[in-house]
Order: sequence, then structure tokens, then C-alpha cells
Amino acid sequence: MQKTALIAGASGLIGSQLLPLLLASDRYAKVIAVGRRPLPIVHPKLEQRLLDFDHLEEHRFALIADDVYCCLGTTMRQAGSKKAFYTVDYLYVVKLAALTAGNFAAQLLVVSAMGADEKSRVYYNRVKGEMEQAVRQTPFRAVHLFRPSLLLGERSEQRTGERLGAVLLRVLRPVLRGPLRRYRAIDAATVARAMLRAAEQNGTGIQVHPSDAIEALGRAAG
Repeated sequence: MQKTALIAGASGLIGSQLLPLLLASDRYAKVIAVGRRPLPIVHPKLEQRLLDFDHLEEHRFALIADDVYCCLGTTMRQAGSKKAFYTVDYLYVVKLAALTAGNFAAQLLVVSAMGADEKSRVYYNRVKGEMEQAVRQTPFRAVHLFRPSLLLGERSEQRTGERLGAVLLRVLRPVLRGPLRRYRAIDAATVARAMLRAAEQNGTGIQVHPSDAIEALGRAAG
């Protein structure tokens, strides 16, 4: 029986790569994209639901799916403050997980970050770690935590630091071997393929995917 996928963050770097894969997949008869603004996409499988994440609980019954893909995320610079960053990268993600789990979704696949650690002194990593700890407690059959390294791909906004970092990691790529492979920059499209492939495996429990494992899984799916 074909399933329903739900994706949050479909306009972002990874989400924009993932949405076409979900629409093309025989696994899904329907794909629900939730967000604040409409996407410039029309597809017979696609249902767009515009909603306010600050009041997500009011839309509980619009969040019914089998597999939930969460690509929500921002940066401190984009958010403008620690509070705004925490709202998007922790509160929205955890609320979406809780509501969809309450609607009996089977799998949660969420983009986290390399270095996620609730005890980290780095605020970004600490928030990501706290988010992971929270979603681990939700009663999905499987929770997949994806921890990519620096992401490569076309962004809508310019990020000078990340662009320079990507150039450096491309130069260093040949020497990042063995345990260092997880520090290689990774294409957003590869992460998207890995997320769909992980869902297709119909696993159980908590599954943490470091960046090198994401790359291997994404390449196998491609």
C-alpha cells in the first residue's frame, strides 16, 4: 500500500532537493508540504498546507502521514537572535515531531547537524543536541537523525563563511580519509537521497546518520 509523506522545510537547501524525490517515489501516493508560503510547484501528488508554526497544534489534523521529513532549520545570522534560532531549530521541530507522532506516523527523518550535543558549549550544537534528545522520546517506530557536515548546493542567500569553508573542504577532500571522512563537505542532494533511502528501509529504533554514512547511503540510492 502506498503511503503519505509529510515534509516541512521544502523550500530550504535540503528540502528543495528532497521534495521532487518524494513526488517521484512509488512509495508515496501523496506528499504533504507544510509551510508559511506556497511553493511554485504543481504536481498531482502534492498537497500544500499553509500554516503558522507558532500555532502548529491548531493544525494537528492536517499533519497526518506515514513518514515525516523535517528539514526545518536556520542560522543565528538569519534568525537574528538566540531566541529566534531556538524557536525554529528546537521548538518547531519538536512540536512537529510530537504532533505527527500523536497522529500515529511511523517514521521521523530529521536534519540535525554534525557536532549536535546537548552538553556542547557552542550554542548551535547544543540546541541541535537538545532537539535530538527531545525527538528521541517520541513514539515513532523509527527516528532518523541526519548529521551532515558542511552542505554544498545553491542557496537563496549568500553565506561568505560557508562558501569559503566549502572551498577549503574541497581542497582537503583527498586527505579526509578513514575517521576524517565525516568532515567532508556533502551535497544537499546527497542528503536528500539518503533520507528517502533510509525511509525505504523501514527500520526501527533510533538511527543516527553521521555525514560519511549519509554520503554512502545517498550514493547507494543514486
